[in-house]
Amino acid sequence: MSTCELIDLGTIDYQPAWDLQNRLAAEIARGERPPTLLLLEHPHTYTFGRRGQAENLLWDENQLKARGVSVHWVDRGGDVTYHGPGQLVGYPLIPLTPIRPDKFEKPVRFETDYIGYVRNLEKMLIVALGRLGLASGQLNGKTGVWVGPEGNRKPAKVAAIGVKVDAQGITRHGFALNVNPDMSYFEGIVPCGISGYPVVSLAEMISPPGMEAVKREVIRAFKQVFGYETAITGV
Repeated sequence: MSTCELIDLGTIDYQPAWDLQNRLAAEIARGERPPTLLLLEHPHTYTFGRRGQAENLLWDENQLKARGVSVHWVDRGGDVTYHGPGQLVGYPLIPLTPIRPDKFEKPVRFETDYIGYVRNLEKMLIVALGRLGLASGQLNGKTGVWVGPEGNRKPAKVAAIGVKVDAQGITRHGFALNVNPDMSYFEGIVPCGISGYPVVSLAEMISPPGMEAVKREVIRAFKQVFGYETAITGV
């Protein structure tokens, strides 16, 4: 079983975390470090992915300033999402694409299973949430992790996923699991560009688990689904 380094960054601004992802991913591609999982929380932040639409940001500059929100346009998939305190963010930096030399000793890259990777991230979170006491699942045609409808409510998203796989086959970005954040910040966007589907947190669905308990179950599920042992280390 391969080893994946686990780095808990605590609370960190978005840009330094993005820069760190890029640096570590380059080191992984060069064989200088093992696969790495970053766990962290961000201050109040909206990020737009490659499919981001500016009209999905509903608050104006004054509202953003008053609520202390920074906005970033980034290179992951998807539209706009929210990050903030009380939300567990995970950035797995792992190689998806096997590389081998061909007869001319040039690298030959196999097809990357991008969709399979996203489905495994969803599966990992579903397993972790189940152990925490919350039943969740996938929703056909929609990315992320969802909890079932209640009454007249549609299925609700409890975790968002947006990733990038670079030219070397190393993953970036990842998942954002709503543990117990201030959910009012989702009112400033159309989450993931999808209207009509609510967003919920664990604290709204079950007795609120502590962040450390959630981390433990996410790490445990990550090891199970992706087949890694984890070693805690620093940057």
